[in-house]
Amino acid sequence: MTTASLTFAGVVPPVATPLLPDHSVDHTSLARLVEYLVDAGVAGLFALGSTGETAYFTDDERVAILTTIADANAGRVPIIAGAIELTAPRIIETARRLTDAGADAIVTTAPLYTLNDQAEIADHFRAIAAAIDVPLWAYDVPVRVHKKLSLELLIQLGTEGVIQGVKDSSGDDVGFRRLIAANDAAGRPLQLLTGHEMVVDAMLLAGADGVVPGVANVEAEGYVRLFEAAARGDWDAARSEQERINRMFDIVFQPAGLSGDATGVGAFKAAMKARGLIDHATMAGTVTPLDDAVVDKVSGVLAAVGLLPVATV
Repeated sequence: MTTASLTFAGVVPPVATPLLPDHSVDHTSLARLVEYLVDAGVAGLFALGSTGETAYFTDDERVAILTTIADANAGRVPIIAGAIELTAPRIIETARRLTDAGADAIVTTAPLYTLNDQAEIADHFRAIAAAIDVPLWAYDVPVRVHKKLSLELLIQLGTEGVIQGVKDSSGDDVGFRRLIAANDAAGRPLQLLTGHEMVVDAMLLAGADGVVPGVANVEAEGYVRLFEAAARGDWDAARSEQERINRMFDIVFQPAGLSGDATGVGAFKAAMKARGLIDHATMAGTVTPLDDAVVDKVSGVLAAVGLLPVATV
């Protein structure tokens, strides 16, 4: 797979990181999860993102996680890996290690902790792109970074060839629709993936290249069907599949009063365990686990949409 031919389009799930009860990485479940996702027909894998709980791992753990994902994938689909760090020098160091471990592309955010303007953020991405040998993507996730990547900045970096694409987790669908239009007007220098998993049908209709859906860790086949329906122009089928997925997505509304990480990833992991995709629903060490009553509610949602009981995976 050459850099020139590398694309991330279609369904590119952010791979969750299964953990053992002692909070160490469950590499056996991780390899099984990758096998499930690839067999389901996904077009790529997004490693070490928010759903993968990357912020909670050491550098060595991140490399080990990526190595397991790459080994299980065995070159079948491209892997984009999150090098999420404070500033460009640290991101470059992490990105090089992840590339050596099997990443085909790197995605990163604006600098963390620092107080930068858009011009400085542009130079941040330029410095990273110049120092790595694989394509660089921008990860627009202001809820975590507290900085929004402007439309003008992204189109400029795309036109310069600094970034290949954008993973949009801003939740700003108006802004994303404007980015699609601006990208079209600029000759489509960027590939654009939405992380807003409840409106994927609408974003594909608007011109998005694909989706990075965390809940695909629970059931990936639905998103693959949705994307295929959109690709053939069957928007009724795409909308119907989206509505079914949205009923499944109710799992994230079962926890209450917990942090964002505990709520979203916690619900995903509880559902994945219920479906036999992973062995434990353990969260990172400092994240509050879901209690049994909430886990039962998550299982109830899955049963209501026909995802329980499950045959052996």
